[in-house]
Amino acid sequence: MAGLGTVINVAGVLAGGLLGLLMGKGLSRRFQEILIQASGLAVMFLGISGTMEEMLKIVEGGLTSQGSMMMIVCFVAGALLGECLNLEKHMEDFGVWLRERTKSNKDTRFIEGFLTTSFTICIGAMAVVGAIRDGIYGDYSILAAKTVLDTIMVFVMTASLGKGCIFSAIPVAIFQGSITLLSTFIEPLLTEAAMANLSLTGSMLIFCVGLNLIWGNKIKVANLLPTLLVAVAWAFLP
Repeated sequence: MAGLGTVINVAGVLAGGLLGLLMGKGLSRRFQEILIQASGLAVMFLGISGTMEEMLKIVEGGLTSQGSMMMIVCFVAGALLGECLNLEKHMEDFGVWLRERTKSNKDTRFIEGFLTTSFTICIGAMAVVGAIRDGIYGDYSILAAKTVLDTIMVFVMTASLGKGCIFSAIPVAIFQGSITLLSTFIEPLLTEAAMANLSLTGSMLIFCVGLNLIWGNKIKVANLLPTLLVAVAWAFLP
């Protein structure tokens, strides 16, 4: 059944969020802060490992790097496009709307939790490839593996940042569900080179999410999201 992988993923996010919310209620501010730092550190190294995996290659017994020019151009172009569209503001506005609808106006970390968790679990090659395989072949194994990781991450983040994290299930459903529906059209675009570019830039964005968790929202991750599209397009340049 096409789309089952996303349904499983959303269910995992909700389950992890609800468990984290129950746990977080019993934690003092001091413990919540250390959980945020631990989450940020874990997310940073997830991003670092993914980036290094794509950039560093062993050639003739030596270690060499690749993709530097692609990375620079794609991030500059993607940042300019994202800033023009002001995606960060739109995401924040949606977070404000959710906070009002759920009567959570007193929750000062609602929007931060929603944005941070959404970026952490939506950005990455597993979401894209898993949704495509789910749509074309009905194979939800990749999304099932992603669900395990997401459930743990959302559990920890909700315990520290509050119930805003639970609503990251909405972007997951929209993002992965849309890819599944359009999988037949998207698959030909995801060549080996395009996937490598997507993995590299996506991992760097995940690293940025980790930075924001530890040092505050210094980087507008949403405004950098068009980088992913530019990175795929780069693979088709002569």
